[in-house]
Amino acid sequence: MTHELLQYVDQVAETLRTLPQEELKAIADALWETYLRDGTIIVCGNGGSAATASHFACDLAKSTVRAGVRRVRALSLTESVPLMTAWSNDQGYADVFLEQLTTHYRSGDLVLAISGSGNSPNVLRAVAWANEIGAPTVGLCGFDGGQLAQIARSVLRVNNYSMPQVEDAHSTICHALAVNLGRTIDDARLETNAAQGSVAGLLLERIIGR
Repeated sequence: MTHELLQYVDQVAETLRTLPQEELKAIADALWETYLRDGTIIVCGNGGSAATASHFACDLAKSTVRAGVRRVRALSLTESVPLMTAWSNDQGYADVFLEQLTTHYRSGDLVLAISGSGNSPNVLRAVAWANEIGAPTVGLCGFDGGQLAQIARSVLRVNNYSMPQVEDAHSTICHALAVNLGRTIDDARLETNAAQGSVAGLLLERIIGR
């Protein structure tokens, strides 16, 4: 039993060690760019990925708060059980994220979809709609990437075929992205303070809403 526990932990650790770094950095950059244009990071997923989506939106909205600067806008489409069940009952579960996204989306927002298999129909419909209107889209997936890896503009595929381990990796990735965004906001704030009164400082001050 102990061997199986340690083997599982080792497999998750190895999965994290082999994450594609360029793809991870590209997603971090996309989140930062969304913050700079005062857009909302909109997240969705099913099952364990729904829990990760909610957790990620919470971390983005709260753990990135810094005194004196504009806060991060983040929204998970997995929060309203009444709304999700209403759309499921009246129109079909495949539209539960699309219909919410149609309501909440504003120009400049980013859509981040989480799917272990990459083949969840409701996630794919939301991403496809976002692509059609020119929104930046991000996909976190596992296994072979599924359809999500084919349609999202930025993709990070966890190279693992165990759903629990893929979900563990996605959770860690989301924590890393939230921490990184908070630190980037901190760095920009310090840069603004250091350059206060200069053209660059005034520009940064306007962008981050100090």
